[in-house]
Amino acid sequence: MISENTPLLNDQMVDMKFITAFTGLTDKWFYRLISEGDFPKPIKMGRASRWLKSEVEKWMQQRISDSRCNE
Repeated sequence: MISENTPLLNDQMVDMKFITAFTGLTDKWFYRLISEGDFPKPIKMGRASRWLKSEVEKWMQQRISDSRCNE
């Protein structure tokens, strides 16, 4: 789902290396989440996979919110 709050030209395309560095989690874990529908699907650009940074941030914010609601 494309974020309505961030115009596409102001967004940034990020790769899995960015996502794993940002979260500290492994690429295998993310690919499992993608296959289960729990993480945004990549945007394919030839053989490369990229994600909108706004979608990654939105996913992370939701994880933070969910974990704090369960306290």
